Amino acid sequence: MRLFETKDPTFRSRWEGMLQNRRRGLEEVEEVVRDILRRVREEGDRALVELTQCFDGVELQPEDLEVPRGRWSEALQALDGGILEALKGAAREIEAFCRRELPRDWMDMGHGVVRGEVFKPVERAGVYVPGGKAFYPSSVLMGVIPAKVAGVREVTVVTPPGDGRVSSVVLAAAEVAGADRLFQVGGAQAIAALAYGTERVPKVDVIVGPGNRYVTAAKKALYGEVGIDMLAGPSELLILSDGSTSPRAAALDLLSQAEHDEDAWVGLLTPDGDYAQRVREELEGLLRTAPRGEIASKSIEAHGFVVLTRDLEEGIALVDEFAPEHLELHLRDPWGWFGRVGNAGGVFLGEETPVTLGDYGTGPNHILPTGGAARFSSAVGVWTFLKRIQFLHTSGEALARASRVAIPLAEVEGLFGHADAVRRRLEDGEEGRG
Repeated sequence: MRLFETKDPTFRSRWEGMLQNRRRGLEEVEEVVRDILRRVREEGDRALVELTQCFDGVELQPEDLEVPRGRWSEALQALDGGILEALKGAAREIEAFCRRELPRDWMDMGHGVVRGEVFKPVERAGVYVPGGKAFYPSSVLMGVIPAKVAGVREVTVVTPPGDGRVSSVVLAAAEVAGADRLFQVGGAQAIAALAYGTERVPKVDVIVGPGNRYVTAAKKALYGEVGIDMLAGPSELLILSDGSTSPRAAALDLLSQAEHDEDAWVGLLTPDGDYAQRVREELEGLLRTAPRGEIASKSIEAHGFVVLTRDLEEGIALVDEFAPEHLELHLRDPWGWFGRVGNAGGVFLGEETPVTLGDYGTGPNHILPTGGAARFSSAVGVWTFLKRIQFLHTSGEALARASRVAIPLAEVEGLFGHADAVRRRLEDGEEGRG
């Protein structure tokens, strides 16, 4: 892991260079993605079949693209009892959390004015679930359940077919979560199918879910044609520690995120140099026997770092600059420092709260902003699938009162038709009364 010390005169330039490198990566695939999007828009299901053969090595016919509901039920019935109970337990916690998120319509009235907001779900949503090298039933739950709680009428899941067919545990998760349709197609072509619609894949209003660079580049290119949750990149974890907690716990959590893939980012910020060294030693030992140690080692070598800060105040400031997907507070008083955090996708308080618990169904969503996007965006939730519609009603008396603001502002902007839309109503009202 790279070592930074904030007292080093070169720290600021090295730190900022690292942050810039973290946000790169889509440019080199954008041309390929544009061609994929064009083909799906023009050729529909035929393009999906050919691109699945090309990228996944799986030969399908157009009628094979959708996985029938009967196979979902079969997968659910054949699932190991412990896994099934885990899926159902996670679904219950996620649904309960989502119901707490539901916003309420509101309205206020007074002096001839009625105003407020109502919240309406989108009609159709798409959930992208990564696949191929591994299977992610948890991502099915995290994408589908918030949409259903929001009131989305039809939720479509898309996922790569893997070794010729969709994993049975993913199909079971779709059944548990309450998805409506599932297609075995992945990559940029799946995003294009959801955005444009094909002969079989329905066009949706919002697409959520993490994916590789091709998926992310497709979401970026199609934003406006369809709504998206975020441009999600590689997984990230920062740990802020005062040195009072277990070095082994910190090392375990750094490893757990580094094992996602070679592009994951993990970092430790602490003012305690001895603690930082103990964490590094623990991590080295864990990597030697970890099942995904080769992947984690590459991730840590490329994107792992330790920052020795002057104090926790400086550490919190650097956390906000990094704006991590996941932040763990390994502190004596995590709740006391939590209020100081401004930018993070999800925060995990105390050494006994690993990110793993957030990944697997304690309630909060694990589809989180990465690459610094936590500065301006949030986790997927019920609101991802809702539109906010504002409304206004004014009486004649309120119109006259509001005209004292509306007319001069419209005229100073040169929008005289706007001003007349108010003024002439008032004049017509005076004539009617006369």
